[in-house]
Amino acid sequence: MSEGQTTTEVILAAEGVSKSFGSVAVLFSVGFELRKGEVHALIGENGAGKSTLMKILSGLHQPTSGTVKFDGEKIDLPPFGQAEDLGIVLIHQELNLAEQLTVEENVFLGREMVNGLLLNRKEMEQKVQLYLDELGADISPRDRICDLSIAEKQMVEIVKAMSRDARVLIMDEPTAVLTDTETQLLFNQIEKLKNKGVAIIFSSHKLSEIKQIADRVTVMRDGQWIATKHTEELTLDAMAQLMVGRELSKLYPPKNEVDVDAEVVLEVKNLYTDYVKNISFQLRKGQILGFSGLVGSGRTAVFEAICGLAEIESGEVWLHGKKTRLHSVAQARDAGVAYLTKDRKEKGLLLNQKMQPNLTLLALPNFVKNFLMDDKAEQRATARGIRRFDIRARDPNITAGDMSGGNQQKLLLAKIMEINPEIVIIDEPTRGIDVGTKQQIYSFIAALAADGMSVVVISSEMPEIIGICHEVVVMYSGRIQGILQGAEINESEIVRYASGLREAS
Repeated sequence: MSEGQTTTEVILAAEGVSKSFGSVAVLFSVGFELRKGEVHALIGENGAGKSTLMKILSGLHQPTSGTVKFDGEKIDLPPFGQAEDLGIVLIHQELNLAEQLTVEENVFLGREMVNGLLLNRKEMEQKVQLYLDELGADISPRDRICDLSIAEKQMVEIVKAMSRDARVLIMDEPTAVLTDTETQLLFNQIEKLKNKGVAIIFSSHKLSEIKQIADRVTVMRDGQWIATKHTEELTLDAMAQLMVGRELSKLYPPKNEVDVDAEVVLEVKNLYTDYVKNISFQLRKGQILGFSGLVGSGRTAVFEAICGLAEIESGEVWLHGKKTRLHSVAQARDAGVAYLTKDRKEKGLLLNQKMQPNLTLLALPNFVKNFLMDDKAEQRATARGIRRFDIRARDPNITAGDMSGGNQQKLLLAKIMEINPEIVIIDEPTRGIDVGTKQQIYSFIAALAADGMSVVVISSEMPEIIGICHEVVVMYSGRIQGILQGAEINESEIVRYASGLREAS
């Protein structure tokens, strides 16, 4: 943080703000102040009400009661993103881009620059390129959004906000899909904006980032304000404890022992796709096998090929000692293999549907009786999933898109468990999830392994790879760079292999 940049001038505030959706209350008389030139972190567990408060402060939701003030004056912020005309810009957790348009077209959508009656594409492209260069993003203004990675799309969202000369910038989980390098570039840009007097609300579940970038921290829990403190007053443990209301001394459960002679349930031999090369590994019964490496190293591509979501050029996949080639998710399901995607919003859930159809969709044949859907069986399955995975929703008829990220992830876990799989592949199990829910998910994964299930965890978070996995495969540039066991599973070893500095002999 830069010295002397923040002032006591309050630019945006919520006073006694409450919010209900129908009969469901989600915010309870919350107070919040944002000062000019500060980074104010907003933290809490999934479902704490952070996103709702940010949407109220950006005009996307109207408070049920209470007051919003802008520049010290009471204001009813205009809806539908029109508060951007006042200089209040929200970068959504859910990306809000037109997939078939270019980067430049997205940045200036609805406010195009013109030269007479014609679009001034040259000037728009030059401005977008300038912002991209400032962020260090290797993207062209002419690239189509549909051709970009999730991380690159997030950078485009940030460029959109930068281009609007925001006075208030509200960032909801902006680093969830960014690499460490991309995150640091973003933080450099945040410092520049802060030095210009821009006030920034920054919400993240990565508490180490909060410690690095924020001037003050406000903690929310169960829709209520808990505390606002200067960042230097808080340790990471203190932040976590305020968020969850309990001590989190043991984030990772004890690792169960895996029999070295346990059955090999999955073996991959010399697998090639258009991206990954010569992949070979084994997964044993009751084992948690981690796949680590930098974003783009090919971790996800390996398992999309194994599960029939991508083409295999050559190589072999063996399930329970039998050579197999899966061509679809349905075939993988019938073979006892469940794949939980890292993109829960786009590929994992039907966001406009309620919990029940989401939870039973993958195992739909199990809920057909006499050629009709067995609604009572579906209801029992939903109740079972809610109970088993502690899915917390004040309204049982809530749609998946209105659930918090943590509860969406639990719903996905409940969904894949309905097929009673023998092998579970979980890609980024805790992305965008608070520390309390992380602890729950780690316990769920450990319990699955203890029950004899075999689990693959693909993760960009090194602490969770180290904390829960029995063995770790490290990938680099589409290849397996090393396979680590026991004491070798530590941060320095994983980094050496993931960065290509070391290779297995």
